[in-house]
Amino acid sequence: MSLIDNTILFVKQKLENAEAGHDWFHIERVYKNALLIAQDEVCDIQIVKLGALLHDIADSKFNDGDETVGPKVAREFLESQNASEEIIVHVVNIIENISFKGGNFEKKFTSKELEIVQDADRLDALGAIGIARTFNYGGFKNRPLYNPDIAPNLSMTKEEYKNSASPTLNHFYEKLLLLKDKMNTETGKKIAEERHQFMELFLSQFYAEWDGEL
Repeated sequence: MSLIDNTILFVKQKLENAEAGHDWFHIERVYKNALLIAQDEVCDIQIVKLGALLHDIADSKFNDGDETVGPKVAREFLESQNASEEIIVHVVNIIENISFKGGNFEKKFTSKELEIVQDADRLDALGAIGIARTFNYGGFKNRPLYNPDIAPNLSMTKEEYKNSASPTLNHFYEKLLLLKDKMNTETGKKIAEERHQFMELFLSQFYAEWDGEL
C-alpha cells in the first residue's frame, strides 16, 4: 500500500475512541477540504495529504496541553514508513503551526501546504458542522451553553485560550467568527464566507429563542 493509504489506516486506528469533534471523521473532512482547496493552488499534494491526515493525530487539548506529542507521534509514524526527512520536517512544521491558539500565535513556519491545510482545518470549525463540533466539545468539557453575565474575552493570551472554561457560545466570538478574515487561500475565503453567514444566522436565532422572542 502507499504511504497515504498506510497513513489513513494509522490515523483511523489512533483516533478510534477520540472525542467526536476531533475523531477520524474530522480528519476525513479536513482531508477532503484540503484536496478541494489544493485544486486551485500550486503545491506538493503529498505534503498536503499527509499534513491534513496527521494534523490532529494527538491534539494537545487531549494530552494535558502538551503540544509536543502530536509532532512526535507523526514523526515516529513517518519514520516507520521510511519517509524522507524533508517530508517529515515539513509535515511536523504543519502540525506545529496550524492551530488558532487564541489568534495571538505567531507562525514560525510558512508554506503553501500549511496554508491549504490550515484553511481546510478552519473550515471544519465553521458552518453547521462547526456549530455541532463546538457544542459537542462544550458538552464534553461540561461547560454551560451560554451565560449572559460572562462576556467573551477577545484578548486572550495563548495560555488563557488553552485554559479557558467559558460558556460554549463565547467560543463563537473568541474564535469561530474571527476565522473568516484569517483564511489564506481564495477558495478557503469563499467557503468561509458562506459558513460564517450561516453561523451569524444561528446566533440570531439562538438569542431570539433565549430571550423568548420566538
